[in-house]
Amino acid sequence: MSPAEIFQHARDVFAIGAMAVGLVFVIAGATGVMRLPDFYTRMHAAGVTDTLGAELIILGLIAQAGDWQTAAKLALVGLLLFLTSPTATHAIANAAHRAGQKPDLSHFKPKHPADAGASEGQK
Repeated sequence: MSPAEIFQHARDVFAIGAMAVGLVFVIAGATGVMRLPDFYTRMHAAGVTDTLGAELIILGLIAQAGDWQTAAKLALVGLLLFLTSPTATHAIANAAHRAGQKPDLSHFKPKHPADAGASEGQK
């Protein structure tokens, strides 16, 4: 095998790995949007995991780009996505907060320390 073929195979492995990990993050984000209890946790799942997943997929596509112009265009798309996705997520969450949307904290309330001590003493 020539060094050029080895480099091509290494580039293919890197691209497939980056796209596969990106796909896992995108699926985790979609699952979080469907399964999490309230608006704010769903926004967090969508904003964080989808941004990272899309960036990894774009990185894999850059590795597979045939010429530098395509790679540069993909890098520009990745940069714009990196800047706009968290900003849009914050803007939507801020608008919901200003509109009066309250977080659903009923699922996450810890026991009062007095109640926790009483239940341990009863065991």
